[in-house]
Amino acid sequence: MKLLCLSNGHGEDAIALRILRQLQNQPEPPELAVLPLVGEGLAYQQLPGVPIVGPVQSMPSGGFIYMDGQQLYRDLRSGLLQLTWQQFQTVRAYAKKGWVILAVGDILPMLMAWLSLAPYAFVGTSKSEYYLRDEAGLLPDRQWFDILETWFGSVYLPWERWLMRRRQCKAVLIRDELTAETLRQFGIDAVCLGNSMMDDLELDQPSPVFYESDIEQKETARPLTVALLPGSRAPEAYSNWHKIITGVLELMATMEKATVFLAAIAPGLSLSPLCQTLNEAGWVEVSSDSSGFPGISDAQALYFTRDKGMLVLSQHSFGECLRLADLAIAMAGTATEQFVGLGKPAIALNGTGPQFTPAFAEAQTRLLGPSVILAKHPAEVGKIALQLLRDPDRLHLIAENGRRRMGKPGASQRIAAYLMTKLSY
Repeated sequence: MKLLCLSNGHGEDAIALRILRQLQNQPEPPELAVLPLVGEGLAYQQLPGVPIVGPVQSMPSGGFIYMDGQQLYRDLRSGLLQLTWQQFQTVRAYAKKGWVILAVGDILPMLMAWLSLAPYAFVGTSKSEYYLRDEAGLLPDRQWFDILETWFGSVYLPWERWLMRRRQCKAVLIRDELTAETLRQFGIDAVCLGNSMMDDLELDQPSPVFYESDIEQKETARPLTVALLPGSRAPEAYSNWHKIITGVLELMATMEKATVFLAAIAPGLSLSPLCQTLNEAGWVEVSSDSSGFPGISDAQALYFTRDKGMLVLSQHSFGECLRLADLAIAMAGTATEQFVGLGKPAIALNGTGPQFTPAFAEAQTRLLGPSVILAKHPAEVGKIALQLLRDPDRLHLIAENGRRRMGKPGASQRIAAYLMTKLSY
């Protein structure tokens, strides 16, 4: 089997990468090629021997044209239509050679796959019925487009469902069971085998330590650990960082105990503006030996102290930062979902975009339910964190909710095995 993978975004590339790695581990692995439709597909550099075929280009919006009409205009001026046409020509050429297609993301790769006339499978990464409803029913205070989707019966609109029902479409893999169940009501053979975002993030212990019976003694003896997730795209992440550090100072002023902040910084970001923000806020850089915190294995991590707090900047310990933290201050998309999937609460702050806008943050609270608490201003972070840590029942609900919505690790292996049975011919 020869398989061409289409993906449309940074997060989608990362999910596709995990699935393709598992396809390479199959008894009779397919020949693979990839075409990232949005951005340059840097994640695929981790797949040696798998070529990126066709043209790729970073656009001003970073792929978030649905957030802002001006972003779409800038992308069009940068050659979006020409790029998309050239990419489709590549997909069509591979289809004529007998390649099957794995479409990862949303309607764009699925539409290209259908137009190419090749057999295809679809892995839906972003859409979820949780935007509209939960297990108890429809959510209140939905926006007009959410109400429109409700009227159409699913977060997946009729034209998307039509593409899923084509004879060319051999498999539909959805991110959560609630969404898969809804699609099955429309005659679509949708399955949920888990969410690849959660692979490689297994917890070392079944639940955060503050759920244990001797919570008071342990809480007194150990520092609170907080993950900081500013997002992965420049310059937005630097703007987000300013707000997060303001929230950090508010949290430190509220807490009576020592606090450790683990900043999971994307490798593509520069640490210089982040360090400058910390210095302006009164943080002082120290050596790792004097920090007294042994939990991060990143030898290149930077350590800062201020009052009773310590802050670690790390670009190579993403999983560790998520596993060690009790809660997060987050202005990110995928990273926040992964953190919540570990059964932990996240406090979100509104940003200015292009990704993490107030609308995006509000939608994220619907997707992830009670696991994400939206603070309208950084000054509210300390109060929210204190309320969370004093409510074990709420934390238990959050733990169950996150794992239910994001699924168990190991999804990529299950998806790869399923694709082999559905796409091989």
